[in-house]
Amino acid sequence: MPNIKSAKKRVLVSKLQNEKNRANKSALKTQLKKFDAAAAEGGDAAKEAFKATVKAIDKAVAQGILHKNTAARKKSQVAGKLNSIQ
Repeated sequence: MPNIKSAKKRVLVSKLQNEKNRANKSALKTQLKKFDAAAAEGGDAAKEAFKATVKAIDKAVAQGILHKNTAARKKSQVAGKLNSIQ
């Protein structure tokens, strides 16, 4: 338990950031699952889901949730899956 005022604030800020990051990471995982479902169906839904998924991955990198190499790998996997169904 921190005694210094700035340390107390850092605990609060850290907790808020943790909740925000967890929510954003969860939203990204949900978008990846939506893409998988759309890819299973195929068609234009998969293309639209691909665009939304890549956008979500790029946002996660900008927010510092994913490392850029991890994002590149995920985008490559998603693109490969899209190309395999076409």
